[in-house]
Amino acid sequence: MDISDMRMFEAVSRHGSMNRAAQELHTVQSNVTARIRGLEEELGVTLFQRHARGVSMTPAGQRILPFAGRLTKLLADARAAAQDDGAPNGALVLGSLETTTALRLSPMLTSFAKAYPQVRLVVSTGTTRKLLDEVLAYRLEGAFVAGPVSHPDLHQQVVFEEELVLVTAPAIRTLDALTAVSDLKTIVFQIGCSYRQRLEAVLADKGIATAKPLEFGSLDAIVSCVSAGVGVTLLPKGVVTGAWQEGRISIHELAPDQAQVQTLFVRRTDAYVSSAMSAFLDLAGPKPPAAASS
Repeated sequence: MDISDMRMFEAVSRHGSMNRAAQELHTVQSNVTARIRGLEEELGVTLFQRHARGVSMTPAGQRILPFAGRLTKLLADARAAAQDDGAPNGALVLGSLETTTALRLSPMLTSFAKAYPQVRLVVSTGTTRKLLDEVLAYRLEGAFVAGPVSHPDLHQQVVFEEELVLVTAPAIRTLDALTAVSDLKTIVFQIGCSYRQRLEAVLADKGIATAKPLEFGSLDAIVSCVSAGVGVTLLPKGVVTGAWQEGRISIHELAPDQAQVQTLFVRRTDAYVSSAMSAFLDLAGPKPPAAASS
């Protein structure tokens, strides 16, 4: 077993396909298939179940996957350290909640890009659960997620404090009015979004029954559906203030213990901190809450 075997194993596990892994690694499928088969023979276990749609990991494959990620990241960190002369440069791959990207990151990323033009900054969005998984798997160097977070392999720092509000159609003037809505739907991001979990808790606390949630992948889609009266959602006040001022939605403030949420920046404790990451961490220090508009 060598590092190239583990790289192939990690790529196949991520894509669920020998062919797509081969394309990423700039080789042919037969080579990937042979190397994976050789790795399985060396370890004496089956790592993937083959089927018509591709492959899926066996329990043995799942057990060794974290080691593949560590080895791949360790080599990448060694290469980055050798080339890191102290001036921020190279790629910096981060993740963020879509709400945080919309509300907070534009000025921060603009300032960083102007200050460090040699850094290629890449930011992808996702739910808190997805982003944490990506950081833990070494696929993201860091991510902005909703707290609280507790994991021994993650370093975290508070960067923002947000106020969450319940968002409804304009016709809903009070939270009590929601109790009269039959088949009330929640409009949410995909499973793994911490705001979704809080919304369910807020409504349950008020004795409001809900139907199966509707899932959307973008903030604009969620706000549009709520505005049209399809359902309700829970979002940071700052990202919906504009729609509220335009009369497209109503917002309802919550008790502090339900409304206050911290946005954290998380990264692996064992990852190499490059000069680019160090510069970004300096810029991403704790910020005051966004000013509320009324």
